[in-house]
Amino acid sequence: MAGIALGIAAWGLITGVTMVKSGLGVPLSLLMSLLVYAGSAQLAVLPLLTGGAPIWVAWATAICVNLRFVIFSAQWRPYFAGFPRGQRARMSYFTADLNYVVFMHRFPKPEPSPEQVPYFWGGAVINWFSWQIPSVAGILLGDAIPTRWGMGFAGTVALIGLMCSLLVDRPSFVAAAVAGCAAVAAYALPLKLNIVVAIASAVAIGMVIDHTSARPPTPTQDKT
Repeated sequence: MAGIALGIAAWGLITGVTMVKSGLGVPLSLLMSLLVYAGSAQLAVLPLLTGGAPIWVAWATAICVNLRFVIFSAQWRPYFAGFPRGQRARMSYFTADLNYVVFMHRFPKPEPSPEQVPYFWGGAVINWFSWQIPSVAGILLGDAIPTRWGMGFAGTVALIGLMCSLLVDRPSFVAAAVAGCAAVAAYALPLKLNIVVAIASAVAIGMVIDHTSARPPTPTQDKT
């Protein structure tokens, strides 16, 4: 996580700047950064909030953008399902895209082990501080930082670089390619639903590949 913290920090900084410059105000921007803690959802609902859209539209947009976390938490379930509900609820707040990817890279087999909890918290804490400190700085110093710098792209580059390091076999390459094509093909969908379509497509093709690869060979009939 330390290797990609700079990308997360740049993304958080530009999100903080965007929130305060959109007219949301410093107090509400700080509250959103601490409570929502999801850059894509924050940026997606900002135009709706400042434009006076109904609150249910903002909620629906945030839910659609964050549907990917349902898949992330389902992938984490085999590792942490035995923990008390309160502990799982605390962990759920700190889950994020990049620490999910790093965790799954470190523990590819869904088998619980003692080192998984400290590894999770190590990544989650670095991710949280790497996001929140620059985000708060961007909110407080929004007038001094021009949005044209486009620093949010650094977070995307960090995620792409980490993803490429995980493409080690044919199923992962195929799933990534399908997700990319689906995201582009569904780009015109409202509420950033193309993200959900991309994730669902990648999961579906991955399950198909795993199912067909794991299928035992058909025994040949003995003709003797």
